[in-house]
Amino acid sequence: MSTSRKILVVDDDPVVGKSFDRVLASKGYAVITAQNGEEALRKLASESYDAVFTDIKMPGMSGIEVAQKIKASKPWMPVVIVTGYSTDAYRAAAEAAGVSGFLEKPLSPEMIEGSAEKAMHEAEAAPAATAATVAEVPEAVAEKEASRVKNIALFLAAPFVGLAYIVAMPFVAAGMIAWLGGKALAAKVPDGVKKAGMVVAGPLLGLGFILALPLAGIAALGYYAIKAARKE
Repeated sequence: MSTSRKILVVDDDPVVGKSFDRVLASKGYAVITAQNGEEALRKLASESYDAVFTDIKMPGMSGIEVAQKIKASKPWMPVVIVTGYSTDAYRAAAEAAGVSGFLEKPLSPEMIEGSAEKAMHEAEAAPAATAATVAEVPEAVAEKEASRVKNIALFLAAPFVGLAYIVAMPFVAAGMIAWLGGKALAAKVPDGVKKAGMVVAGPLLGLGFILALPLAGIAALGYYAIKAARKE
C-alpha cells in the first residue's frame, strides 16, 4: 500500500489524530490532521484526500456540518463520524448527511484500521459508479429525444388523420345510404326497372367506394399508428 492514500482526521483533541497516525502509518496511509471544521475545509480545497474522519463536537463548525459541506462539494468522498457522544439524534443527522460510518470513542486499533479499509474500498468504488452514471446519460438523452420526435410526429399527423376522416365519411355515408335505399326499392320495383337502376347506380356506387376507401384506409392507418405509438 502506498502513501498516496491520504486520510484527513478532524478533531480538536490532538490525541485522536495521533492514534490514527500510530495505527495507519505502518499500513502505508498518510494521516493529516485538522483542529476544526474550517481548517478541514481549507485543506480539502487545496489538497486531495481519500477519506475524512471527523469528530462531531468541535469549536465552531460541528462534524455534521463538515460532513454536509464535504458531501455537497465532493459527494464521492467517504466521510466517517468519530465521536464520544453517540445518540440516536446524532446518528440520524449523520445518516442524513450521507456519511459512510459512525465510530464511537474510545477507538481501538482494530476499529481505526477496519474503518479506514472500508473507506478506501468505498473511495475506490466511487469512480466506477460515476463512470457508469456518465455512460447512462447518452442513453437517457437519446430516449428523451426519441420521445420528443414521436410527440412531434403525432402532433403533425393528427390534423391529417382528422381531415381524412372528414373527407371520407360523407362518401362512406352516401354509399351506405345508396346501398340501403337501393335494397329497399329493389323489393318494390319490377325486375326490368331494377336491372336498369343497377346499371345506372352501379358505376356511381363503385366510384363512391373508390374515392372513399383510400381515404378511409389512410385514416385507419393513421389511427392505429397513433394508438401504437402511444403505447410505446
